[in-house]
Amino acid sequence: MTISYEKFNLKEVINASGRMTILGVSKVSETVLAAQRFGGEHFFEMSELSIQTGKHLASLLKVEDAQVVSSASAGIAQSVAALIGAGSVYHAYHPYTEKCTKREIILPKGHNVDYGTPVEVMIAQGGGQLVEAGYANMCSPDHVDMMVTEKTAAILYIKSHHTVQKSMLSVQEAAAVAKKNNIPLIVDAAAEEDLFGYIEAGADLVIYSGAKAIEGPSAGLVVGKKEYIEWIRLQGKGIGRAMKIGKDNILGFTQAVEDYLKNGSESGDSMQERLTPFITDLNAVPNLEAKIVQDGAGRDIYRGSLKVSGSKNAKTVIQELKAENPAIYTREYQANNGIIEFDIRSVNQAEMAKIIKRLKEIMA
Repeated sequence: MTISYEKFNLKEVINASGRMTILGVSKVSETVLAAQRFGGEHFFEMSELSIQTGKHLASLLKVEDAQVVSSASAGIAQSVAALIGAGSVYHAYHPYTEKCTKREIILPKGHNVDYGTPVEVMIAQGGGQLVEAGYANMCSPDHVDMMVTEKTAAILYIKSHHTVQKSMLSVQEAAAVAKKNNIPLIVDAAAEEDLFGYIEAGADLVIYSGAKAIEGPSAGLVVGKKEYIEWIRLQGKGIGRAMKIGKDNILGFTQAVEDYLKNGSESGDSMQERLTPFITDLNAVPNLEAKIVQDGAGRDIYRGSLKVSGSKNAKTVIQELKAENPAIYTREYQANNGIIEFDIRSVNQAEMAKIIKRLKEIMA
């Protein structure tokens, strides 16, 4: 059976947007596909597969334990539920029971972002009650500390380019507040590339997306303290049942972590080198002004930044790029300022040429 875009009446997509869920996030390697195939062609004791792959990943990542879940969002919901239930089987079967009184999850206000769904939705899914600390443009350790009560179950910290960056406490500062109050700190580092730093900074649980920086299949990973990870596994009897992940993706993701630790991801220097001729070609198009910019959250990621002028605005250009086949997706966060960004991590030279050709047609 042949699989193709045409079979399902789909457009080809050039992904200059980044590792985005709406586009299927990442491509996977041949080694990952081979691991997924092995998983698909064999049977396993699923509980043991979960424990043993977690043990293997924990060894690689130098943490107490790890659990592969279906997504980073599932990681948030199940981590929240785990810390509220604290290992109670009754809670796993009755996740919203009033018997569990510690349900407050403290989150810096500037971290309550929409990444496809609001963070607070995943907190509520896990049975948590959101307590915002600080303000939209500022949150200090004291702002978090003053919100701690006898009902606090955990502090949640979102490490993401989506969140407010200025005047925000660091992961280390959040960990110090958590330790002072003897409550756990969860760090959602879904798209981050550092698989070691957040645990080293004092987090008790850290959540990663499987398909973003790690370039695995649809999956998520939670690493941290062994007791808390065991509580997360217990959620498979409760809310985690609706978030279960298949054997093929567990093994594919585990292989992706191995590959990532061995090979890393594309360096910022490489991105800048590939971007340079692309930027030159963009600047040759009338009413376009392009330059290379670094990721707003300070990651070693570089993108093309395009300023649109003349009779067309950035929002119109973005829509016209998507309209044809192949559909070209870009980063739209600064469109209201007349700026379009191109993330080239998943874009090859031939696709860059197609982007230039389309922009010439649009701007003409």
